[in-house]
Amino acid sequence: MSAVPQFSDTANTAGQALHLLQTVFGYPAFRSQQAQIVEHVAHGGDALVLMPTGGGKSLCYQIPALIRSGVGIVVSPLIALMQDQVDALAEVGVRAAFLNSTQSFDEILAVEKKMREGELDLVYIAPERLLTQRCLELLEIVEIALFAIDEAHCVSQWGHDFRPEYIRLSLLHERFPRVPRIALTATADQQTRDEIIHRLQLGNALQFVSSFDRPNIRYQIVEKANGRKQLLDFIQAQHNGDAGIVYCLSRKKVEETADFLNEHGITALPYHAGMELTERSRNQARFLREDGIVMCATIAFGMGIDKPDVRFVAHLDLPKSIEGYYQETGRAGRDGATANAWMAYGLQDVVQQRRMIDESDANETYKRVQGVKLDAILALCETLQCRRMHILEYFGQPSAPCGNCDTCLHPPTSFDGSVAAQKILSTIYRVDQRFAAGHVIDILRGIDTERVQQWRHTQLSTFGIGAEKSEAEWRALLRQLIAQGLVTVDYDNYSALILTEQSRAVLRGELKVQLRQYKKADKAVRHKRQSAKDFAETELSSNEQALFDKLRWWRVETARTHNVPAYVIFPDATLREIARQSPATLTALRGISGVGDKKLDSYGAQLLNLIQSQMSPSST
Repeated sequence: MSAVPQFSDTANTAGQALHLLQTVFGYPAFRSQQAQIVEHVAHGGDALVLMPTGGGKSLCYQIPALIRSGVGIVVSPLIALMQDQVDALAEVGVRAAFLNSTQSFDEILAVEKKMREGELDLVYIAPERLLTQRCLELLEIVEIALFAIDEAHCVSQWGHDFRPEYIRLSLLHERFPRVPRIALTATADQQTRDEIIHRLQLGNALQFVSSFDRPNIRYQIVEKANGRKQLLDFIQAQHNGDAGIVYCLSRKKVEETADFLNEHGITALPYHAGMELTERSRNQARFLREDGIVMCATIAFGMGIDKPDVRFVAHLDLPKSIEGYYQETGRAGRDGATANAWMAYGLQDVVQQRRMIDESDANETYKRVQGVKLDAILALCETLQCRRMHILEYFGQPSAPCGNCDTCLHPPTSFDGSVAAQKILSTIYRVDQRFAAGHVIDILRGIDTERVQQWRHTQLSTFGIGAEKSEAEWRALLRQLIAQGLVTVDYDNYSALILTEQSRAVLRGELKVQLRQYKKADKAVRHKRQSAKDFAETELSSNEQALFDKLRWWRVETARTHNVPAYVIFPDATLREIARQSPATLTALRGISGVGDKKLDSYGAQLLNLIQSQMSPSST
């Protein structure tokens, strides 16, 4: 039998929902719009839910599935994480299982039998499995409480995580018109929202859009000089010993970056689609279960990762869109403690991303949309204003400067860059728009290279007119001109720089150009930060801290015994509160957020013994 109360009707939905939240999941109250979403879906309504990573999206379908009669079907692309999701639900007494390609036929038969006999509360199914005739026929004979379509942005052809199978999920509405559906995602601009509604036939669904703000994340974008060295300095100065994720564009760069960090004493693991599945799964498991691991990965890694204590997300290459950047950085600081989103960005990033769009086999409409998304992320990198404000406004949420990102803490300066722009544009024009950035900059700086001599470019009127600036300064200025659409790159002609129609107005003096003042990349500064550990040190007394440390060691051993990540047993926030309150009875322990009935039964006595042993005189 399930440890979860089973409800046969939805007469008192609000009361049932709150009871489940408190007794099963151990939380005292709903956050944000959770209560409204739960009640709406429990009563049979469809919903589109946009809620930031760590905002509690899963409760929005888990609780309605427990209230309604039947089994909740969760469509999810996260095959590698389904076991952890099911284990986490088992820890709180929810009967859950999954169906995906990793299982044997006998394992699949066992789950299907439980579904037919009404012995499961939730089943996670990969979209590929769901769309098979066998699975659809099974669903026809099973009582279904609801369909939850997780990571719903995967339906968007314009998105960063497009899954072709998601487009076919409209059949859920066609074949099961009376079953409520809830689509959930952490990232979707208006265009993606519209596509989710259209493709999933959610025209009558209520939309619940929570604030996109993650105030505990500090955004920082630095001028790329030596990316790996800058990354190492950043980690050593601010996140030594912390868990983090480093995103790279290519598989080769992932491997090289992991090797580089390991050579410098930082435990780093690679993760990309080109690795053997067993090695990839092993590395993911280590990242989830061990402390202080840095995962170097392509964007193939991270969606659905619930690890709460990721203290930083770093990008060594420019993401393709603000949606991708926001979702990837959102994997940091899920526990609410402060975290960093750090990126190193340079001219080559702009050139590389534009080339990838232009050289793709996609149609012109797709290329145009991706070009607009790239322009948006470039604008974020080059902005003179608050980065958080820029991100939130992209998602349609007006805000004020945050005072916590790099542009707020160290405001950049801008200047009238019209003359500098004219120097660059004139040089591009005088070399007949046939040469790449390096050659153009050599001419500007008056560098008499063999190639410059070969083409007699020392005779140009622009030769040496920019000698006062370094190569890095000219690259930064050229990058901004490309970002502003004044210069493009001809990838079919050795990345030659090309003038645009708009650039001619600059050359004629009819259009002013405002540019960001170049600032040499600073060495990462070691400063006091508030990670989860720091919170414990500042909020807890010495005795409380000692108990907190003992609880964390107990959690490690318990998680190892259960073969689950440590945070599945209890998150740091719950252990910290236990250490602070030092409850002496099960009733008092039950009052702490994160301690539900099942966990109280499983671990209550052990926790009270630990607390008592720490409080006794012999332990001091």
